[in-house]
Amino acid sequence: MAKMAAAAALTREGGEDAFRRLFRFYRQRDVSDLRGVVDFSVPGGQVVRSQLSISSVSDQDAYRAGLQPVSQWKAYGLKGYPGFIFILNPFLPGCQRHWVKQCLKLYPQKPNVCNLDLHMAPEKTIDLWGQSKEQLRKKGSSKWEPRSLLEKLRWVTLGYHYNWDTKKYSANHHTPFPSDLAFLSEQVAAACGFRGFQAQAGILNYYHFDSSLGIHVDESELDHSRPLLSFSFGQSSIFLLGGLKREEAPTAMFMHSGDIMVMSGFSRLLYHAVPRVLPNPDGTALPSCLDQGLSSDLPVGSVIEHSSDEDWQAWCI
Repeated sequence: MAKMAAAAALTREGGEDAFRRLFRFYRQRDVSDLRGVVDFSVPGGQVVRSQLSISSVSDQDAYRAGLQPVSQWKAYGLKGYPGFIFILNPFLPGCQRHWVKQCLKLYPQKPNVCNLDLHMAPEKTIDLWGQSKEQLRKKGSSKWEPRSLLEKLRWVTLGYHYNWDTKKYSANHHTPFPSDLAFLSEQVAAACGFRGFQAQAGILNYYHFDSSLGIHVDESELDHSRPLLSFSFGQSSIFLLGGLKREEAPTAMFMHSGDIMVMSGFSRLLYHAVPRVLPNPDGTALPSCLDQGLSSDLPVGSVIEHSSDEDWQAWCI
């Protein structure tokens, strides 16, 4: 708990807590000095290796989920944050495309709930991809097109649906959790020491370059002994992980496409946020890991599915 003791001195200045101060710093578009952001691809300093339970996930089950064998994963933790595990992109080449496709095409479909349902009639949000794909394809040309419904998507809830007004989950508002995402979550949780984990609820957040995720704690779940899993696909971002109080200064870290975070134990109820989404430094539209196509040789029982080149070109815009 040395981190918490050191952070206790970082209290409010001018009425602003330490977390908010750092959030606003990284939120600025003109901030180019990112030397204070932890990069897990270059371990050092407060970064430590995390031990995974290799025997808990067979190579076959890992392949079925689109993952490398657990023995090949690179997992890390942070000093002062017990229960926090950061896994550098463990996905097999091309497999991230499946999860991008699901997030844009399948998971927003009914009976799942999205932000557009709050101000649109149910029949208007039945098939967001079907209603948006032509507009998205035209955006690849020089012709200007208004924003599609898919581009207005900000969140989707799965399984037990989160109520944004009451900040609670209700047993009376539940739909089936996607089986492929449940299988992926089960393998990741088992590798991190949580065998028997069953995903029951999920929130998908959709980010634009001007988007952020506010400072919060995920405390609405009834069982805090179970871990939180976070998967990132697409553009890189800065993630802030703080303490039990907002007066404790957070640690900033990069999250890249394919990276996974697990928050459990002490880290389960820590404040966190995403102040900024980052463009690719090489100027390309998508990170190179998403340029890779999916192998035609998928294992028996794989939850990974191919997507059409036509659909993928629209998603890339």
